[in-house]
Amino acid sequence: MSNLTEAVPAVPASKPRAAGRKSERGGGINPLGAVAHIALILWALATAGPLIWVILASFKNNTELFLGKPFALPKHFSFSTYAHAWETAHVGTYFLNSVFVVAISTTGTMVLGAMAAYVLARYKFAGNRILYYVFISGLAFPTFMALAPLFGILQSIPFPSESGNLLGTFTGLILVYIAYSLSFTVFFLVSFFQTLPKEIEEAAVMDGAGHIRRFGQIMMPMARSGLVSIAIFNIVGQWNQYLLPTVVLSGAGADSKWVLTQGIANISTSAGYHADWSTLFAALTLSILPMIVVYAIFQRQIQSGLTSGAVK
Repeated sequence: MSNLTEAVPAVPASKPRAAGRKSERGGGINPLGAVAHIALILWALATAGPLIWVILASFKNNTELFLGKPFALPKHFSFSTYAHAWETAHVGTYFLNSVFVVAISTTGTMVLGAMAAYVLARYKFAGNRILYYVFISGLAFPTFMALAPLFGILQSIPFPSESGNLLGTFTGLILVYIAYSLSFTVFFLVSFFQTLPKEIEEAAVMDGAGHIRRFGQIMMPMARSGLVSIAIFNIVGQWNQYLLPTVVLSGAGADSKWVLTQGIANISTSAGYHADWSTLFAALTLSILPMIVVYAIFQRQIQSGLTSGAVK
C-alpha cells in the first residue's frame, strides 16, 4: 500500500498569487463609463429641475413666484390653487375628458394594432410586405401636414351630432387617435411577434386550435410584455397630444369636450391677462403626475418588452 502511494507523483501546489496583484478585468476605472454616468446625472438634473420647480410653484402665490427665491419652499402648502384649477378653471372636466378619450383610443389601438401585427408577422400571403410598408410609411408623415385634410375628412363624414359630422365629437377624436397611433404600434408589434417561438403555435395547430384561439389564448399572453410597453407609449403620446384635439374639437360648444392639453393652453392664455400663474402650474402638475405614476408602476414591463423585442 505504501509502495502504491509512493508511485503516484505528487501534484505540485499552485503558487499563491502575489499580494496586491489586481485582476485582469475590472482592475481600473473606465473613463467612458465615468463620462456616461456624469452625463446621465446632468441629464437627470436638467429633466427633474423644471418638474420640481413647477410642483413648488403650484403651491405659491404670484408674489412668491416673481419676488421670492425660485427653488425655495412655499411659505404655506395650500391646495387652494388645485381646487381653483379643478373647479373654476374646469381642469376636472378636461382631466376626465382626457381619461375617457385616451382609455378608449388606446384600447382600440392595441386591439387593431395587435391583430394587424400578428397577421403580418405570422402569415405569409401576397401583399404582406406592401401592407407592412403602408403602415410604416405613416411614421414618416408629419402630423401637422395632415391637419387640413383631416379637417375636411371629418367634416364630410355624417354623424349624429350638433354639427352633423365628426368635428367637435369624442368619436372623431378617438378615431383620429387610433389612426395616428397604429403605425408605430404595428411597427413595434410585428418585430415582437416575429421573436416568439413557432413551436408552441404549431403544437396548438396540432391540437385543433383555430386562428382566433391561437391569437387570443396563446400569442397574446406570450406577447404581454411587448403589449404593455407599446400601450404605455400610446397612452403618453395621446395624453400629451395638442394639435389633433385642437383641430377635431373645434367649433361652437366644443369647449365642454376639450381635453387636458387644450384646457391648459386656455389657462395659459388667460394667465397672460389675469396673472393666474398658480392655477396654470397646478393644472400642469395634474397633467404630469399621472404619466409619472404610470411609468413608475409599469417600469419593469416596459424594459422587459423593449429588450424582448430587440433580440430575435
